[in-house]
Amino acid sequence: MRVGGTNCDEETRSVFDELEIRSEIVHVKTIIEKRNLLDYHGLVLPGGFAFGDYVRAGAIWADLLKDELGDLLHGFAEAGRPILGICNGFQVLVETGLLPGFETSGGQPEIALAGNVPSGYRCTWVASDDFLYLKHENSGRCVFTRTIRKGRLLRIPIAHAEGRILLPRGAEKEYFERLVNSDQIVFRFAKSDGSYAEEVFPYNPNGSMWDIAGICNKSGTVMGLMPHPERAYFGHQLPDWTKRQRPLAYGDGKMIFESMINHILKP
Repeated sequence: MRVGGTNCDEETRSVFDELEIRSEIVHVKTIIEKRNLLDYHGLVLPGGFAFGDYVRAGAIWADLLKDELGDLLHGFAEAGRPILGICNGFQVLVETGLLPGFETSGGQPEIALAGNVPSGYRCTWVASDDFLYLKHENSGRCVFTRTIRKGRLLRIPIAHAEGRILLPRGAEKEYFERLVNSDQIVFRFAKSDGSYAEEVFPYNPNGSMWDIAGICNKSGTVMGLMPHPERAYFGHQLPDWTKRQRPLAYGDGKMIFESMINHILKP
């Protein structure tokens, strides 16, 4: 699904094409007019700057979804159909209340994605002289990472200006523990030795609390992450591709999309 300002829809579709999965880039207005969201088996909200990210990142697109497709969108999620939000799409899912999706949401944001610290748009693979690493934290709830071993480090790039995850003031630890206990934390920023970034730049590139880079809902069928797995799908997208004696055919992003498809196609 896309709107004005989306800019990663073609890259995302190319991933499904390579996986031999039929996919469409559909403007949200078409879905609103046809009311046919439930005709699809999975949904991706791609990266970009929806409606220029005016007000705050993802807010306008989220309000449009809630006003025009709220019942269908929640029905889609409740039916166990996977929804993936990448970067701007993650911001939209937070603004709709689908993530983290606690019972008290009522369609209102429960956490926030604020401006990066240090401030500024950041598009990079590299943290200092090392790669930017994501540590897989999920124990199996998230359908998008079931083919990924817990603790594995992934190399996936970022490209955002408002990716700093903030938990409610005064209840930060309570919310963090709630996410951990319900197995809703999927990725955290880490160093090459597997230790957490500890909110230290550049290993944590945006200042997110507890280095959180991606979360899922309680059923594991809705996931949002700030890094871009569609930009780490093919081996030739990797920054060290030309340095390898035997270049990789695929990057780590492939595992996320394969897991999504496996969930859709399961008997």
